[in-house]
Amino acid sequence: MEDGFRNDSNFYQGARDIAREAKRQTSNQAMDDYSRYQDNTYGHYSPNDAYYNSGDHVNQDEDAQSDATEGHDEDDEIYEGEYQGIPHPDDIRSQHKDASIKDEFKDHADIMAERMEDEEQLAYQYENIIQECGHGRFQWTLFFVLGLALMADGVEVFVVGFVLPSAEKDMCLSRSNKGMLGLIVYLGMMCGAFVWGGLADRLGRKKCLLISLTINATFSSLSSFVQGYGFFLFCRLISGFGIGGSLPIVFAYFSEFLAREKRGEHLSWLCMFWMMGAIYASAMAWSIIPHYGWGFSMGTHYHFHSWRVFVVICVLPCIASIIALKFMPESPRFLLETGKHDEAWMILKKIHDTNMRAKGEPEKVFTVSHIKTPKQMDEFIEIQSSTGTWIQRWLVRVMTVVKQVWESVLYCFTGQFRRNTVLLAVVWFTMSLSFYGLTVWFPDTIRYLQEEDYATKVKVFEDEHVRNFVFNFTLENQIHIDGTYYNDKFYKMKLKYVTFENCLFDECFFEDVTSPGTIFKNCTIKASYFYNTDIYKHRFIDSRLINTTFHNQEGCHIDFEEDNDFLIYLVSFLGSLSVLPGNIISALLMDKIGRIRMIAGSMLISAVCCFFLFFGNSESAMIGWQCLFCGTSIAAWNALDVITVELYPTNKRATAFGILNGLCKLAAIFGNSIFASFVGITKVVPILLASTALVCGGLISLRLPETRELVLM
Repeated sequence: MEDGFRNDSNFYQGARDIAREAKRQTSNQAMDDYSRYQDNTYGHYSPNDAYYNSGDHVNQDEDAQSDATEGHDEDDEIYEGEYQGIPHPDDIRSQHKDASIKDEFKDHADIMAERMEDEEQLAYQYENIIQECGHGRFQWTLFFVLGLALMADGVEVFVVGFVLPSAEKDMCLSRSNKGMLGLIVYLGMMCGAFVWGGLADRLGRKKCLLISLTINATFSSLSSFVQGYGFFLFCRLISGFGIGGSLPIVFAYFSEFLAREKRGEHLSWLCMFWMMGAIYASAMAWSIIPHYGWGFSMGTHYHFHSWRVFVVICVLPCIASIIALKFMPESPRFLLETGKHDEAWMILKKIHDTNMRAKGEPEKVFTVSHIKTPKQMDEFIEIQSSTGTWIQRWLVRVMTVVKQVWESVLYCFTGQFRRNTVLLAVVWFTMSLSFYGLTVWFPDTIRYLQEEDYATKVKVFEDEHVRNFVFNFTLENQIHIDGTYYNDKFYKMKLKYVTFENCLFDECFFEDVTSPGTIFKNCTIKASYFYNTDIYKHRFIDSRLINTTFHNQEGCHIDFEEDNDFLIYLVSFLGSLSVLPGNIISALLMDKIGRIRMIAGSMLISAVCCFFLFFGNSESAMIGWQCLFCGTSIAAWNALDVITVELYPTNKRATAFGILNGLCKLAAIFGNSIFASFVGITKVVPILLASTALVCGGLISLRLPETRELVLM
């Protein structure tokens, strides 16, 4: 297959050279511009052709066409759209007809060469048009709308981790069930990034983003109401699949409204919304989940507890983004790529007029009358309604889109894009492996340190003899050895991490007792009664039960872990907040020092921070090092997002971003699994693995081309 693509590439290159030679006499200006592009000296490109009219480059032959009061057709009738500068429909149809007749005598290579030339000319012209439109109210409005979509992505990553301590009791989740629930979201996001990124290059940025966000909002809301583990798992999977498309589409979408000198900075500012999503999720969890009374029950089998309220609240950013996005236009760059000239022109004019009115210059006229559109190469096959059923027509459309998406994916790994795609894939993977692995390892390690400290404070009681006593208070972190308890009552109390070893319980009564972490080891239980407790028979290890009766609570027979909810929320909140300084610095320096230096420097500094984790032997130290690591690594994430959208052409941009972001989520799955397995065993492996991955990724990123001076192709 590689040889086939290589031969095609050489064939197109040869055809391209032939086409250039044939056009040399009539397109000297365009060829000079293209030469500047090959030499990377087109930073100040200013086309002077018949397609772009600015205030300084309007020639006399075009005055009649661009005049808002003089244009008439040959019958001296005013046609619709004349005053907006849109060419007459008859002229456009005539041009298309002439072009189609000429195309019949051209082979595929000639057409492909012409399209490549058209795309290069369009890239330069579009850059000048965006600069004429200015950066103002329209871009800032779109910034906040797309920011809500990015915020929804950040929320999705944290929701499951926050609800697990409460949801495990409602759904009777074992340790393996919880692990699967944590990974299923990343699996859905991985598939979603791949699918929606490819579709956005074929169906449009706005349409695909709306569909993906709607899927996320629907299934996230539904997951708060389902009671069973299987349905909850399925809803979170589909929810992740929906939100997986937000990251690739949002950055591709927003970049196509930005001029070159604004692109790096404002894409970096947009990254802040992911941090805001994490902060929002942490704050809502802290405010809602501990209030267990914020819910209701319907009978004995349906419960809507506070953690379910939290899940619903987390859907709000996604819903707000869907509503606001309905008022935003499609990307004009995408529309031009697909040959929809008039729609793109109207959107660009709207952007220009909106920004000019906001700047107090409503009289300023949009001077563009016609924009270059590349020659269309789509081979779409349609079945007529008289020759097939609706199912056949639908299948043809679906298979055509699937084929086009798959060809776009292969295109990213062939020809001129192969090297950049492979290098970016390595950098994305190493960055994600270390970042997501450590973000799981930090709270688990902090919890382990707490458990170690808790174990050192255990109290031991030996040879106790207690008769006719009522225990109605909490016993916590205790070991009772060789004790005897006769006719004692344990009533409305908690046995928290208590171990009874070689003890005798004779005619004892247990009622309304909760016992997290409590076990009875090698004990004898005689003529005792257990009513409405969670002391199930599996808690009795090598013990004898003689004439003992159980009337316990219905539900799970699982020992749930006692998680410190406050710690979970605090660690996540501080880790997300520590990203703010790094976000600000990266946004201000992105266009000054460049994307490559930003990636390499951030990853290498983060690798150095990893080594200091060897000295983190307390909770406060681990929290501090986590904040430092997150703050230094965020610059690399921002620069990766920027360079990914800049290295690929418009018709492959979202596809490439989706592939790389899907690979990022795959690395997150590996990181979560690998790093979590070493908690409480050793620090060496996680620290060395994370730092090595960061160093390798940072050094490899230096081989990527710098893109801050490039126009979007």
